[in-house]
Amino acid sequence: MMATLLGSESSCIGGKRRNCSSNIVTKFTASKITGQGFSRGTQLPGGLLQERDKRAKWNGIPTLLQKLYESSHPNSDLSHAHSLLKVLSSQLSMEAMTLVAEDRKTAQESTFPNTYTFDLFGGVDLLVEILMRPTLTMQKKKPKMNDDLVKDSLSVLYNCCICTEGVTKSLAVRDDFVLFLFTLMTNKKTFLQTATLIEDILGVKKEMIHLEGIPNLSGLVQSFDQQQLANFCRILSVTISEPDVGNDDKHTLLAKNAQQKRNASPSRAEVNQVTLLNIPGFIERLCKLATRKVSEATGVNFLQELEDWYTWLDNALVLDALMQMATEEAEQSSTESSDESSLATSPLRHRLPQSMKIVHEIMYKVEVLYVLCVLLMGRQRNQVLHSITDVFVAYSAVYLTDCFASQVHKMLAEFRLIPGLNNLFDKLIWRKYTASQHVVHGQNENCDCSPEISFKIQFLRLLQSFSDHHENKYLLLNSQELNELSAISMKANIPEVEALVNTDRSLVCDGKKGLLTRLLTVMKREPPDSSFRFWQARAVESFLRGATSYADQMFLLKRGLLEHILFCIIDSGCTSRDVLQSYFDLLGELMKFNIDAFKRFNKYVNTAEKFQTFLTQINSSLVDSNMLVRCIVLSLDRFESQTEDVKVVEVLSECCLLSYMARVENRLSFLFRLINIINVQTLTQENVSCLNTSLVILMLARRKAKLPFYLNALREKEYAEKYPGFLLNNFHNLLRFWQRHYLNKDKDSTCLENSSCIPFSYWKETVSVLLGSDRTSLCAIASYIDEPFMDLDRDLLED
Repeated sequence: MMATLLGSESSCIGGKRRNCSSNIVTKFTASKITGQGFSRGTQLPGGLLQERDKRAKWNGIPTLLQKLYESSHPNSDLSHAHSLLKVLSSQLSMEAMTLVAEDRKTAQESTFPNTYTFDLFGGVDLLVEILMRPTLTMQKKKPKMNDDLVKDSLSVLYNCCICTEGVTKSLAVRDDFVLFLFTLMTNKKTFLQTATLIEDILGVKKEMIHLEGIPNLSGLVQSFDQQQLANFCRILSVTISEPDVGNDDKHTLLAKNAQQKRNASPSRAEVNQVTLLNIPGFIERLCKLATRKVSEATGVNFLQELEDWYTWLDNALVLDALMQMATEEAEQSSTESSDESSLATSPLRHRLPQSMKIVHEIMYKVEVLYVLCVLLMGRQRNQVLHSITDVFVAYSAVYLTDCFASQVHKMLAEFRLIPGLNNLFDKLIWRKYTASQHVVHGQNENCDCSPEISFKIQFLRLLQSFSDHHENKYLLLNSQELNELSAISMKANIPEVEALVNTDRSLVCDGKKGLLTRLLTVMKREPPDSSFRFWQARAVESFLRGATSYADQMFLLKRGLLEHILFCIIDSGCTSRDVLQSYFDLLGELMKFNIDAFKRFNKYVNTAEKFQTFLTQINSSLVDSNMLVRCIVLSLDRFESQTEDVKVVEVLSECCLLSYMARVENRLSFLFRLINIINVQTLTQENVSCLNTSLVILMLARRKAKLPFYLNALREKEYAEKYPGFLLNNFHNLLRFWQRHYLNKDKDSTCLENSSCIPFSYWKETVSVLLGSDRTSLCAIASYIDEPFMDLDRDLLED
């Protein structure tokens, strides 16, 4: 209801009227801050508003709002109110279109005076009141509001949100209104406007909403057709992702461990993920959305046409509006369908450019793949973590146990997501362009903002999550490729991997090539510094992670992957640290314990210049390359125990890489630098692998009873640098952190075991020996630090 006007209206008469009117804006602005005084322009005399209107250039908006209020009382006929709203809408929509067209980053009062005036005089609050009025009635049968009135009200609210600063935030704090908006999504005619407004509001809402709080969420989602569900995924992406707190890799593990202790209960995002998973048929429908086909684009001008659409379609509203027009046209001649047939029969859709239809499908597939990826991973990571084998995420509640992830994984496999994506690969995901294909990336070809680029990256992230440490990774192959793996194992006289034997062949890829092989093909075609190379390498690496499989490695080696990686590292001129990091990690997984891979390496790196270039790349950033160093050290250790094998002996004697690492001074050099580039305060998920690599070097030394030699070498290095204790004290503190971090009951040790083939019990035992307090022990770090320089008692670890 209208708030009571404070003060007598009669005070603003005669000579006082001019002073009163000149302070109208000031008083309204103050009332929004203090909550006292005027609340709406309808509280002012109409004559005063009209007099002030021309001078203030309000364009009649306060007067129209006054009439809108008077014609929208409860139980009144809202037809007149609707006609007034249309007049207001036309004024506000022009400003919104200007904002979209000019791609303004911030809204300013001087730039958009109409929307500012509309909000200042209470227009936003009035529309919220009108929309929610049916929920306030005590009648069992709620009065139904005209669909067009609802649509126009939502459109005006959205225009105000994007044009006037603070409107979106003011709506976001009203939980009752936010939940009410979800109820409007049941009406297909108002769905688009509602979804767009909700998406904007949730984007600024400080606290994530509980999906469980949405009335009849399961019924709501099940009522959506496929097009609506795709659009709804844009909203869901905000509700199931952990808040973005910056670069995830740069947050120290100390801070993350402390946060996990403080937040023992599951986050809202985690609870929301489970809520979605419990909706019957939800995952299956997403799989169908992700894999549905789009008619193929033709014509020589396709590339230019597609680029033009990208420029115009920065805001998804334009595209959605046109596609909705096509849908509404189809509804006039056919009944509503739950698949894409309704759009396919639309005359307007046929008149839309083919490239627009493709972009429309791509934009929705981006959101669908994102939702699937988050559910598959259990929680959203904003950046692929360096060396995933060293990353241990503590799932603090039952919601995010392996059971949850396995349930999602099983569903994606059963609903044939992977074969479906394989069928779309050439026609939609990675269409065959000319050499100038990067023109579609916009001004910055490495920018990840265009629909095409976002779609490819989400696709690659999904593949990575699907394959990583999971037996279902073999679904990325077709039947012929599975047979090839079996043949490799048979020829090498080794048993087939159990996961390969148990693979359900009815769920694998169709066609001449599986998804993994197609990915390798496009990977080789990418320019050296293409941002796609990073994601492609991560996706392929995930196929190799886990227990090392000789057959898997040989499958990829036979397709020239090792030579391609070495070309990129040595000969391509690639300077991207992210790309090089991903290729080092992939090379490590590809070569680990594989004598044939080292033989191929030596064949490619056949000159001293090439080898020196390779070493320079490794040494330029050990944080990026240490996983490869770990692979070489582990492989060398295994090969040295297989000297009865003539082939192994031959490669050991000829391979420049193995010979280099066999020299103890080189291993010590790596150990020195690995320990020196990290400390407890700077330890992150990106560089924690350096600690584990240094530990691997010392575990292998301990096996050969050479641990005292390595510890003494560290001591001598300290004195040579004239800084006694700086290496050993630091390493001691790092190992104390290692114990607290990795021996936590929530941590998973299988990754360390699988990546090193060293039992986790030996990891723990070695750390305990190194941290021993007996200064007479030759294997304890404390024995090599002179008393004046010992700094082992200071507790640098946060509780």
